[in-house]
Amino acid sequence: MAGAVEIKTASPNVTRRNFDPTAVVPEPLPPVVTAANGEDAGVDKLDKKSREIVLGKNVHTTCFAVTEPEANDEFTGDKEAYMAGVLARYRKSLMERTKHHLGYPYNLDFDYGALAQLQHFSINNLGDPFIESNYGVHSRQFEVGVLDWFARLWEIEKNDYWGYITNCGTEGNLHGILVGREVFPDGILYASRESHYSVFKAARMYRMECVKVDTLISGEIDCADFRAKLLANKSKPAIINVNIGTTVKGAVDDLDLVIQTLEGCGFSRDRFYIHCDGALFGLMMPFVKRAPKVSFKKPIGSVSVSGHKFVGCPMPCGVQITRMEHVNALSSNVEYLASRDATIMGSRNGHAPIFLWYTLNRKGYNGFAKEVQKCLRNAHYLKDQLRAAGIGAMLNELSSTVVFERPRDEDFVRRWQLACEGNIAHVVVMPSVSIEKLDVFLNEIVKNRSTWYQEKQPPCIAADIGKENCACPLHK
Repeated sequence: MAGAVEIKTASPNVTRRNFDPTAVVPEPLPPVVTAANGEDAGVDKLDKKSREIVLGKNVHTTCFAVTEPEANDEFTGDKEAYMAGVLARYRKSLMERTKHHLGYPYNLDFDYGALAQLQHFSINNLGDPFIESNYGVHSRQFEVGVLDWFARLWEIEKNDYWGYITNCGTEGNLHGILVGREVFPDGILYASRESHYSVFKAARMYRMECVKVDTLISGEIDCADFRAKLLANKSKPAIINVNIGTTVKGAVDDLDLVIQTLEGCGFSRDRFYIHCDGALFGLMMPFVKRAPKVSFKKPIGSVSVSGHKFVGCPMPCGVQITRMEHVNALSSNVEYLASRDATIMGSRNGHAPIFLWYTLNRKGYNGFAKEVQKCLRNAHYLKDQLRAAGIGAMLNELSSTVVFERPRDEDFVRRWQLACEGNIAHVVVMPSVSIEKLDVFLNEIVKNRSTWYQEKQPPCIAADIGKENCACPLHK
């Protein structure tokens, strides 16, 4: 089935013959998070500037407990039947939640059944992907093939780059910023306010001085403010995080303008390091007509991208590429592995490179180009339909992230798994998001919205998405 990895093993079928997984009722959604005073902590308090977020462990309503098997379980099979029931119920729940998945950038349209045969092996890519180690059960040959593909995409020669497949997009940011810090130990990290939270996590972890730069209404970095802050710190090198698609608005920072701003402020190329966070759009932008290029032919230091987003890998992973000349500052010999290591983590998932290799081979540049165009078309369709229904919406030119007013019903937000920030929410249109799914969403939001605003007017979100995109009574 598309969207799932079917794994067949040699184990006997332990499910009871009369067990019917379709009869299992999916787990209900957890209740709405409430603040300490018992009030709804969600959007019903739209006028509140901040909302209390309760730790997840305090709101879990279900738990699949781990229990000890009975002494005679190997004869009765009761424990195996119980576990089969739990897994069947969980699978059904996943199928239901996948049908209503719109707010997060994951491509759920995949089928990796051909790779099920490899799930019997513990594959671990310890250390440097380009150096053999004593651990022989690895997939480095797949990993290096994937890295070479991305090196070609971002225009850097084989002998000039170093990289590895990370465990997630955040690890790519942690690595890229760490390389920048090692190149410029006294450098200042500059990042727009709409950068992913992992960028600011990196600043805290590495004890770096971090300067937040204002953004335009689109979410793109404001280079006028960037210039002012550079000039205020001319004595120190600059380490810059450039967003190739911001988390909430999908805005793409103007890389060329960032470089021009640096050089215009007197920063020569040996005094700045640029990391490009391309978690989602780093793989989409090369296939968008007239989009600016992310290329190592420009003075950038590193690029990272997620593998579980647009590519559609079923486990979190990512790709990090940097210049060979920079990575030596991080690399160290590890006698235990008989290898060198410049990665963030120790053990790395050896299955992820195989999944990425499989998809890159199946789709290729042409396949990804078609999927990008489909995403952009469907995103424009969603934006147009929302506006036609009187709902304020914004879509950046190079993006498939549609931003609109936050629904007032938290049950609706959780049903469609919408990502929200303040008064806005967004849908990220991925290859798995069809027009049919968008129509179901549109019908539901229009129907529910008529009850949300029976006595109140829709909120003004001009400050979030611009007057021209707001549909409140003042800006219609």
